[in-house]
Amino acid sequence: MQKTPVKVLFFDIGGVLLSNGWGHQSRKLAAEKYGLDYEELNALHNFIFNVYEIGHVTLDDYLDTVIFNHPRNFLREDFKQFIYAQSIELPGTLQWLKEFKKGCGFRIMSINNEGKELNDYRVEKFNLHACFDAFISSCEVGLRKPDPGIFRLAMGIAKVNPEQCVYFDDRIMFARAAEKLGMRAYQHLDFESTKKILEDIKQENFKN
Repeated sequence: MQKTPVKVLFFDIGGVLLSNGWGHQSRKLAAEKYGLDYEELNALHNFIFNVYEIGHVTLDDYLDTVIFNHPRNFLREDFKQFIYAQSIELPGTLQWLKEFKKGCGFRIMSINNEGKELNDYRVEKFNLHACFDAFISSCEVGLRKPDPGIFRLAMGIAKVNPEQCVYFDDRIMFARAAEKLGMRAYQHLDFESTKKILEDIKQENFKN
């Protein structure tokens, strides 16, 4: 029995193509570099970061709550630059995907949780327009994974049914959330395994 041809590939960004924009390791580095109380920083981060990711507060609002709630001996702009510098390209996947897109026959879109300033920085810095046709980013749509609404919205924007979609995420919880809606979803473990899945899907589409 033939599978329904795939029309759209959806990808998470942090943990798949790039490092996480502001993950716990980065926050630990910030605490060490700037002499911050990590436990306090992390508790306040957990209180407000989800609100930042759905676009209801700005990065400055986030920093007012988490970092500049005390007098500091460093500048806000310096701290922002530190945050941005935590974004690095992971080996392999991004550059390969940019080439794969040129002849793969699929539309490729992101479904990612990210605050607006970080999202905008990462799109520009790493030229993500070269591999994504659209960005379903939490900060723009007011929904964040694992809310099933963000996956439904993405499919509505792409005008596809779940069986026409494939989704990749480094977090198994988010892959399973997509799978529950009928998408073919995979946990991204490393470049080579994801590359093989994508090449197999492309070959499968040609057969159909």
